[in-house]
Amino acid sequence: MTHICCIGAGYVGGPTMAMIAAKCPDIHVEVVDINSARIAAWNSNQLPIYEPGLDELVRGTRGKNLSFSTDIPAAISRADIIFVSVNTPTKTYGLGAHRAADLRFIESVARDIATYAEGPKIIVEKSTIPVRTAEAIRAILETSATPHHHEVLSNPEFLAEGTAVADLQNPDRILIGGDTTAGGRAAIDRLAAIYATWVPEERILKTNLWSSELAKLVANAFLAQRVSSINSISALCEATGADVNEVAHAIGTDTRIGAKFLKASVGFGGSCFQKDVFNLVYLCGHFGLPQVADYWESVITMNQWQKRRFADGVVQAFYNTVSGKRIAILGFAFKKDTNDTRESPAIDVCRQLIEEQAVLAIYDPKVEHAKISTDLGLAADEPRLQICSSAAEALAGANALLVLTEWDEFKTIDFEAAFATMVKPAWVFDGRNILDHAALREIGFQVKAIGKA
Repeated sequence: MTHICCIGAGYVGGPTMAMIAAKCPDIHVEVVDINSARIAAWNSNQLPIYEPGLDELVRGTRGKNLSFSTDIPAAISRADIIFVSVNTPTKTYGLGAHRAADLRFIESVARDIATYAEGPKIIVEKSTIPVRTAEAIRAILETSATPHHHEVLSNPEFLAEGTAVADLQNPDRILIGGDTTAGGRAAIDRLAAIYATWVPEERILKTNLWSSELAKLVANAFLAQRVSSINSISALCEATGADVNEVAHAIGTDTRIGAKFLKASVGFGGSCFQKDVFNLVYLCGHFGLPQVADYWESVITMNQWQKRRFADGVVQAFYNTVSGKRIAILGFAFKKDTNDTRESPAIDVCRQLIEEQAVLAIYDPKVEHAKISTDLGLAADEPRLQICSSAAEALAGANALLVLTEWDEFKTIDFEAAFATMVKPAWVFDGRNILDHAALREIGFQVKAIGKA
């Protein structure tokens, strides 16, 4: 039996390993992490992350050929293939601060493998990392006291939170990069054979190591660029009377452009887009390409401006003061069908409104209450913050409601009942363009949407 070890039980490691275990019952998959609370959650009925279909996937394999533990040395020793799926946050200090990736966790894992591996392993980079990180991993392995030769592969994930299980079940592509040596090609083929259990072979792409590492950063940068591009046009639509949804549809029907990621909004968030674009900016600067770095940094600049512009619009609608006004915030996760709040636009919008002395009533169907107050840097008993258990609770007595996450349930709110409980004039600020604006105006709401006059 092949043994797979995945170091890192987060948003990537947990779901990916559960899918491999489900599709490959002859492979034992062990997910390990130093965070004992997270491992306990993976072994419980309340998983540490929310993804549609993930509960069923884990329940069907856990205790059979999928296990979760904190025993990293034993898992490394047993494994034939080791996936590295640890966090690679943006550095907040020193050289490359707020741009470069912090690789200390990658380095720590490499040292663990060098220490505990009792034979040659295939080491698979699953985390999002800068180009040529494999060199750092190999340098640590090759200078260790053990004599084993390990092959290092790059196998970046392309999961979208909220659809991760579906993405794993039916991926657009599986990308595997490795050395062009005989050993490297053999390692690529071995990993490809695992994915080929359920992924058509034509979707399994094999490249050199550096192309694979760079492709992940570039993919996220291009997606972020599309979001910032349509958001820039949303401001022009508001100024000219055009409708950004109609503009997006018109250009999206051009097969050279396509319709995906042309949904104007309050801004993009998530664990990858901003981090990966900043990483690309740093790499371009490092390799003496300042013009290229400036180009990609403008994607982030536009995203930050869009969030500020949205919050400014709320304040301006109330004659430049929301002090003491109750603002209902619908949605705090960075997108629907996840409880992940990393880089969520809601955080920046809420912080700006709190600085304007607004009183926020926040409701999100999946984000834990404690997480919301922590992300905002506020105590749970902060008088300007009320974390609610329903949309109706948040809306009662509010001067305005802001849709910041596109949860489906927000489309079915009883807005007539909500209007009756709100302070007049009652405002709707639709940061995701998911509501029926004409119907809301008929009820009596004042409505402001992204990219619409």
